Amino acid sequence: MTIAIVLLLAGLVLIVMELMFPSLGALGILAALCLIGSISYAFAEDRDIGIGFLVATAVLVPTAIMLGFKLLPKSPLGKVLVNPGVSTTDNAAVDLRDRGLVGKIGIAENLLRPAGTIQIDGRRVDVVTRGEPIEAGARVRVLEVEGNRVVVVREPHA
Repeated sequence: MTIAIVLLLAGLVLIVMELMFPSLGALGILAALCLIGSISYAFAEDRDIGIGFLVATAVLVPTAIMLGFKLLPKSPLGKVLVNPGVSTTDNAAVDLRDRGLVGKIGIAENLLRPAGTIQIDGRRVDVVTRGEPIEAGARVRVLEVEGNRVVVVREPHA
């Protein structure tokens, strides 16, 4: 029984290692042999124990694969292979000047229905309204800036 348990654990460890350190299948084949040997030893011991090992293998192998994929980005090889993706701080599409626009007044260059452009601080800015159309030439106030979305409302006549 001890040999079956050791082979099962070795097979699971080898599965995780195969995902962490690709060996062109060598570790995967060793893992499969360990798992088959584990189940064989368990069935040689007793039929019920063999079925238990078979069920345990069916549950633990996918768990080991998921663990391997969880650990992969943290491994030295995974850091090279896995694209880290876009960070939330990398806002290449966002004009940093837009952050200071909240509360400022601009002039609609065209009909905002609801998207369009305004002239503000000597530059053109793409904006959207909250849904209402605003005619060209109207004064608008910047309500909020979220990412690259600048929301404006009509400024009441003063």
